[in-house]
Amino acid sequence: MKAGLLAVLFLGFTIAGSFGGFGAAEAQSEKRRHLGAFRDWDAFVYTYPGGQKTCHMISSPKSSQASRRNASRGDIYIMVSHRPEYGVTGEVNVVVGYPIRQGSDAVLAVDGRSRFEYFTEGSGAWAYDPSDDAKTIAAMRRGNRLVVNATSQRGTNTTDSYSLSGFTAAYNAITAACR
Repeated sequence: MKAGLLAVLFLGFTIAGSFGGFGAAEAQSEKRRHLGAFRDWDAFVYTYPGGQKTCHMISSPKSSQASRRNASRGDIYIMVSHRPEYGVTGEVNVVVGYPIRQGSDAVLAVDGRSRFEYFTEGSGAWAYDPSDDAKTIAAMRRGNRLVVNATSQRGTNTTDSYSLSGFTAAYNAITAACR
C-alpha cells in the first residue's frame, strides 16, 4: 500500500475519532496497530484511552480511468470499518478523490453481477442502509473484482477497479480484533 495513502488514512482516523465522541487530545493518544497486509488489503485496529476500539481495512484501486484527460484526483480508496462502541459492523466507505456531483450516486459492482448504489457527499460514498453494507460485503467476500463508478461536479465520469484478493482475510482480522 502507498505510504502517502496510509498517512492520509491515519490523519483521517484521527479526525474521525475526534468527531466520534473523543476529544482531540484523546484521539492523538490512540494506539494504532497494523494487523497485517492481506494481499491487496491492509487491516488496522485503533485502541483509544478507555479501551474503545475501531477496526478498519483499506485498499487502493489497481486501475483508474476518467472520461476527461488529465483529470486531477486526490487519494482514492475503499475502507470497511467496525466501530463496536457505536454498534457499527462492516461499514463500507468509498473515497473517489474529487467532489462528487451533488445528487448523484456512486455505483459499486462486484464481478459485474452484484450492483449497489451508494449515496455521496463531498468525495465519499456510503450505503443508504446498513443492510446494503452487509450485502456489499457478502458480494465482496465471494468476488474477485470491485468496480466503482462516480461522476465529479465537473461531469467527469470515473471508473476505479479494486482487487478483492485478501478481502476475506482482512475482514476476518478486523472482526477478530474488534469483538
